[in-house]
Amino acid sequence: MDATMTFTAPGPDRAAHLRGDAAALARLLETGRILPMWRGKPLLSASGGLGWLPQGHPVLAHGRAPVFLGLSGETGWFTQDISDWTPEAGAEAVQQGFLDASVQTHPALPPEAGFHELRAVMTRLAPDEASLAATARAILHWHRSHGFCATCGAASDLAMAGWQRNCPACGAQHFPRTDPVVIMLVTRGNRVLLGRSPGWPEGMYSCLAGFVEPGETIETAVRREVMEEAGIRIGAVRPVASQPWPFPASLMIGCVAEAETETITHDPAELDHAMWLTREEVLAVVAGERPDLSMARKGAIAHYLILNWLADRGD
Repeated sequence: MDATMTFTAPGPDRAAHLRGDAAALARLLETGRILPMWRGKPLLSASGGLGWLPQGHPVLAHGRAPVFLGLSGETGWFTQDISDWTPEAGAEAVQQGFLDASVQTHPALPPEAGFHELRAVMTRLAPDEASLAATARAILHWHRSHGFCATCGAASDLAMAGWQRNCPACGAQHFPRTDPVVIMLVTRGNRVLLGRSPGWPEGMYSCLAGFVEPGETIETAVRREVMEEAGIRIGAVRPVASQPWPFPASLMIGCVAEAETETITHDPAELDHAMWLTREEVLAVVAGERPDLSMARKGAIAHYLILNWLADRGD
């Protein structure tokens, strides 16, 4: 069983000291590589890796200003949002629902290359590439959703190689945001509490999760979220791992939590259903012996937490 997490590789040096050096960035762009992203989807090459393109490629003509991702040796890595491009099949080709399985192709690229939903391909990418794709998706989403100054409402400008937005009207500076989310493996003896959210595929269950609110510690957020969603009182809480989750901009903080009660009263606005499963029952699901149930996808922190629990590992 693979108890690994995607998006956690360190990736290249982010080289923050170069973000304000326009001349150095221009030189890096001349020989660097750019990852185009279309509405949150990275380009994958015909070989299945990320589709890096040189500056001036026709695909990038649809794009906005490139964002600097980092430096490996003398190679600069960038990303560029080309969401203004409309595929020949039309933007309606994108499938709505839990997971978008559609692929968009560009006439300036080989037909085997295309724009894929990152969640669908994240475990197929090399660890460093997965981390770069996650960073690219998160930072470009921030630019798309924060184009106006939160202080005065004026249109803001990209600055610092894409890691800042400045307001020309009032002078406010804005920085990329990351939303902390607690995700909890709730246990009671030999059982684990799992739930399913509205809109998930039939039979899919995972760990409970929720956003950390202002003024909360991680432990307080875990206890509040589990009580709100399932009516279970939590005692000891232990953070064990974290994972960037760029859907759209979260940092998942994985915790193991001990339940002090077991009667479930789930909030239908938060959960379709929640239930206790024994270790043996969860093992049967992971082994594919329960076709009526499925767990969190490989590469996700929930998958990591569940498999470590099955192996009786707390790390």
